[in-house]
Amino acid sequence: MSSEHMQIGEVAARTELSLRTIRHYEETGLVIPSARSQGGFRLYTDADVARLMIIRRMKPLGFTLDETRDLLAATDRLDSGEELPAEVREQLLAQVREYERAATRKIEELRVQLARAEDFATTLRTHVDHAAPATRR
Repeated sequence: MSSEHMQIGEVAARTELSLRTIRHYEETGLVIPSARSQGGFRLYTDADVARLMIIRRMKPLGFTLDETRDLLAATDRLDSGEELPAEVREQLLAQVREYERAATRKIEELRVQLARAEDFATTLRTHVDHAAPATRR
């Protein structure tokens, strides 16, 4: 097998996604294997892996499959090399910028949640530290 094509197991290892998840993304049209082997096995390229990584990064930020599909359609079109009218290109760029802004907002929300979780863990640690000497007596 050439190094430019990978079977689904290698893709799963590279992306840290399960085989089931990769197949689900295929069924929903988010990623399509670039080729099939003579035996019918799905074959993926580095570009397919990069696409799966985008999907993997969007999911924990709370983006839906439809939003993911929408963003990928926009980036696919921008990256296609197709000569796009200026207004279409600008519309696609605006769409991608909006996803970037949404991701930034979601990251900030996660930072707040993380800070609260760290404060909570510190509070619990303090309680345990204060209570521990009394229980050792």
